[in-house]
Amino acid sequence: MNADDTTSAALLDRLRRQSADPSRRILFTGATIVTMDPELRTVHGDLLVEGDTIAAIGPNLTADGAVVVDASGTLLAPGLVDTHRHAWEAQLRRIMPDVDDLGGYVMTTLAGYATVYRPEDMYIGTRLAALTALDSGITTMLDFSHNSRTREHSEAAIEALRDTGIRGVHASMGPHFGDWDHQWPADLSRLKDRYFSSTDQLLTLRLATLATDEIAGPALAYGPELARTAADLAVGVSVDAVFGASGSRAVLSWAEHGILGPDVTLIHSTGLSTEAWKAMGESGTTVALAPTSDAQIGLETAIPAVDEALAVGIRPGLSVDVEVALASDLFTQMRALLAIQRMRAVNAAYGTGGDLSRITTHDVLDFATLQGARTNGLGDVTGSLTVGKKADLLVVQAEDINNMPLNDPIGTLVSGSDARNITAVFVGGQPRKWDGQVLDVNLPQLRAEVGASRDHVLNTPSK
Repeated sequence: MNADDTTSAALLDRLRRQSADPSRRILFTGATIVTMDPELRTVHGDLLVEGDTIAAIGPNLTADGAVVVDASGTLLAPGLVDTHRHAWEAQLRRIMPDVDDLGGYVMTTLAGYATVYRPEDMYIGTRLAALTALDSGITTMLDFSHNSRTREHSEAAIEALRDTGIRGVHASMGPHFGDWDHQWPADLSRLKDRYFSSTDQLLTLRLATLATDEIAGPALAYGPELARTAADLAVGVSVDAVFGASGSRAVLSWAEHGILGPDVTLIHSTGLSTEAWKAMGESGTTVALAPTSDAQIGLETAIPAVDEALAVGIRPGLSVDVEVALASDLFTQMRALLAIQRMRAVNAAYGTGGDLSRITTHDVLDFATLQGARTNGLGDVTGSLTVGKKADLLVVQAEDINNMPLNDPIGTLVSGSDARNITAVFVGGQPRKWDGQVLDVNLPQLRAEVGASRDHVLNTPSK
């Protein structure tokens, strides 16, 4: 069979006609493959997908009956992994781009706009966020869904993830303010039975919670009771707003209760004490950094805690956080973290003759892929191009005007590329973006739905 590239409508048609075949094969040929697998590193050659799984990586592969994709002149890379995004807010994008502080965000968004969301608004915002994630190369997104006012609100958020085909993690939490049914966390058991009964599916469930009771009261704060709920459900825990002195005290309390560990993710982790970091490192707790959120909103020290994490052996994941004020993609997060950390390192050593400890482009890509997957509890499933993992991958044009010539593959991905260079995105071997366009999206209809939802939220008095 003659090979076409990822601009070919005929090739896409062949792929989609075979999409339901569990033995379907796709052979990508002639690519520069940035595996992010510590043993494989970067490979020049071919990658074979069988069904939804990576079957082989190497030069001159053959596969009878495979659909052949000419990937010459491209980078094949793992799908990026977002470890924390409040997806329901997407129709309020950049409504407060110059937010002054956390209090301004909380009172405007969580105490205001959130209180008037209907289930259909949850669906529209979450779907928009997930489609945008796919467009920018994010194949796995943890939706920290902290506006679960009713059972129907939770269901709408989950169904939005399902309908986009993203590898979605629904992290469920009750709302901070306003009227709600107080069905959370008891409703998690029903949600798990209805939507998350299989371990071999795109969607997974986590419990979402806050670090302390300062903002929304004790019912939403992580502690032994919520830890038991998560353990009974056999799901991981994502804890938001972990920062400052109160966050440090909370971390030490969790360590005393034995409720830290690899299944727990602490989000932000900004301005924590040395003792708190020691407890996190010793317990194997994971960390989700939000580089632009810390810096732009001004959380505690406003400095993403990458040095603190690395000092105790934690390699963090990266996240977008809130689109009401911030960018939607992980390229921005990688570049922001790289610039901030290297600036700090050089500044600290300036004039002293001391050694510099700078992170690299490889580090931040590792955070955005393999470590992000591990942080989301999916390290054995995705995050690297490894034989046996699911085929979540990007086809990135290395010879576009902003990327040519290809001198360093990882440097090109981190410092050169953006959504326009991603011609194809696959999740579990299924194409979700092709020829530079997200598939199965009626843009005029989406615009109308997003605009109507936004207008409802803005024009309805908060409750």
